[in-house]
Amino acid sequence: MAFTADGAPRHADERWFLDSGAAMRAFHEKDAFRPDGTLREAPHQGLAKLGHALHDLDPVFEAFSRTEALAGVADAIGMRDPRLLQSMYIFKQARIGGEVQCHADHTYLWTEPRSVVGFWFAIDDATVANGCMWALPGGHRIPVKERWRLRDDGSGARMERLDSNPYPSEGFVPLEAPRGTLILLDGALPHRSGANDSDAPRHAYALHAIEGWTDYPADNWLRRPMEELRGFRA
Repeated sequence: MAFTADGAPRHADERWFLDSGAAMRAFHEKDAFRPDGTLREAPHQGLAKLGHALHDLDPVFEAFSRTEALAGVADAIGMRDPRLLQSMYIFKQARIGGEVQCHADHTYLWTEPRSVVGFWFAIDDATVANGCMWALPGGHRIPVKERWRLRDDGSGARMERLDSNPYPSEGFVPLEAPRGTLILLDGALPHRSGANDSDAPRHAYALHAIEGWTDYPADNWLRRPMEELRGFRA
């Protein structure tokens, strides 16, 4: 997910984005386009990500996402009824891969109580040079500061501020990860990634799981009934 300066997803008010929760859709990097709106490179070279139901709609992604090994990881971290809510293939293209500003996943995938966990897989080596993630150690203990939710009139989504104090700007550490690494992200953990100004891509695959026993509010942007969500076991 790419963000604007105010922390909202870049595609926040586009139906293409808001209706993608049960679809497979492509999103381009803003720097993939010339001022006249034409692509600078071949279409696939300007992609930012594919989302957000790859794990349900594509047999290759489903086979990767639903395994006994991943079910065992969810069991090991104490998830009781994990349901796969969202998946993204993130390209972080060489030279144009955009920055992702500091955020916590619970802000965008809200449950009551908080339950979302990110399962992030490095498809390429992720380094500081090509835009690896950075996270704040212990930051999951900080109350989440915002919630992104649908507007009451259905015209799009907005950011609801819960705490006016920003996340710390210091203390983040790079999560450099060799290809094949799985990184788990607590839903309250502040994390970000830099732009990819290098000549090396930083592809990744991300799954977000929530607990099936929690409340999933109707004003979440990603609108999927809890009863249609399935877990890690095929």
